[in-house]
Amino acid sequence: MDIKQLADKVDKQLVRTRGVTEKTKDFTILTPEELLATFGTILNIMTGFLLGVAAISLVVGAIGITNTMYTSVIERTKEIGVMKAVGAKNSDIIQLFTIESGLIGLVGGIGGIILGLIAAKTIEFITVNVFATTLLQAATPWYLFVGCLVFSFAIGCISGIIPARQASRIRPVEALRYE
Repeated sequence: MDIKQLADKVDKQLVRTRGVTEKTKDFTILTPEELLATFGTILNIMTGFLLGVAAISLVVGAIGITNTMYTSVIERTKEIGVMKAVGAKNSDIIQLFTIESGLIGLVGGIGGIILGLIAAKTIEFITVNVFATTLLQAATPWYLFVGCLVFSFAIGCISGIIPARQASRIRPVEALRYE
């Protein structure tokens, strides 16, 4: 017998046994498929929420990297003047600060991966040991880690472009006089 047919048969039997009508029915019968669909809906809501948190974190991280790079440019103005005085081109300065900001993003990405992995494994541990189910298992493919690291490096580089361009526009004479 099909599960759906069995659920309908049990529903009719309970309605008759308890003496209720379809309008006054005070129970619900869920099949495993319906339960999984409900669980899937809950997971989709959680995924959307986490996506929103990740997007906000990404914007805050990018602003933090940009701010850090602006500070770095100000603190290293004299060093930039020396580099330009000995022959560094604007593109060299841009490349230096862009790679530096990318490395800051990469370090943030490594930290994010570690925290995410700890959170995922903790949730997996709780579902296995407290709820005695293996429905939630953390997937950790290598390409996901590589993709996250490349993405964090790219966001860092993008966040550092404007400060890097500002650094490249500093005149050597003014930079050497800067205190």
